[in-house]
Amino acid sequence: MDFSLTIQLQETDLIQACVRKERWAQKWLYEEHYGKMMAVCLRYANNPDEALDILHEGFIKVFKHIDQYQPGTSLTAWIRRIMVNTSIDYYRKTIRRRTEDLEQAYSLQAADPDAISQCTEKEILETIQELSPAYRAVFNLYVIEGFSHKEIADMLEITESTSRSNLVKARMKLQAMLTARMKKHEE
Repeated sequence: MDFSLTIQLQETDLIQACVRKERWAQKWLYEEHYGKMMAVCLRYANNPDEALDILHEGFIKVFKHIDQYQPGTSLTAWIRRIMVNTSIDYYRKTIRRRTEDLEQAYSLQAADPDAISQCTEKEILETIQELSPAYRAVFNLYVIEGFSHKEIADMLEITESTSRSNLVKARMKLQAMLTARMKKHEE
């Protein structure tokens, strides 16, 4: 039997077991995707506890809608999309948005353009978590998830110019915070 066919049959069996709400299958799916999806949630959350809340809420949605998963597509990508959407929903529920002036954002100057290249992945993730929720959401959706400013504006219920402004400010704030971290390490 073809190896890819075996994997597909096993995934189909797993999905069907999840549809039947069999705990062993739900546990396996959760444990198999926990690490990758926690990393997604951490990028949107203020701290690990908040990320865990988003993750659990996301998995509740995964199990509730598992019958809508289309076999043959990437299960990981499908779950990731649910986690991103759950993170956005969390953002909408908890954050007050404000419109920033785009011109003001472009007038700000960056301190050290090379700061990010000198940092570890953990330092960058911790610094992203220090961004305000509005900046963090736009940064993650644009830079990491690859959404356009129009798509981000629609998702977050903000204007495209606010999305652009928040991205510029998020990048500059990240750069300043990472530069400060690097200077602290050098001392």
